[in-house]
Amino acid sequence: MMDDKGQVSLEYLLIFAVSFIVLIAFTLPLLEGSMSTTFDVSDSLELKSDLSKLSQAIKQVYGQGQGSRIAVDLDINSPVKINIADNYVSSKIMLKNKQYKEIKIPVKSKLKSTSFKLSKGKNTFVIEWPVESENMIIYKK
Repeated sequence: MMDDKGQVSLEYLLIFAVSFIVLIAFTLPLLEGSMSTTFDVSDSLELKSDLSKLSQAIKQVYGQGQGSRIAVDLDINSPVKINIADNYVSSKIMLKNKQYKEIKIPVKSKLKSTSFKLSKGKNTFVIEWPVESENMIIYKK
């Protein structure tokens, strides 16, 4: 009689194990796809935040006028190229599916068009509008 109960428990355990393996086999690919999308969104938002921080500094110098200067630190998670023009700050980020997404932040300034390659880690920019100058300048410190 004790053997029958042990047999039933073993069968339930085997059915549970097979069901669990089937469940994992179907949900793992779905989970991987959603995690990739989540990481893309997170990386895009971090880059957009850094671009917004830079554009706010540019707007502040533009608003204060000639003779103003500000330094801004950006903490970048991966190497990226930032483009700066008189009406926007932009950058492209590579997504997990190998496509690029451009992030563009509008900004009004007196900057000449330029671009910077930023390395991973801390990057410091100085934005200034020299006295008696028509244009603002930006450089990486």
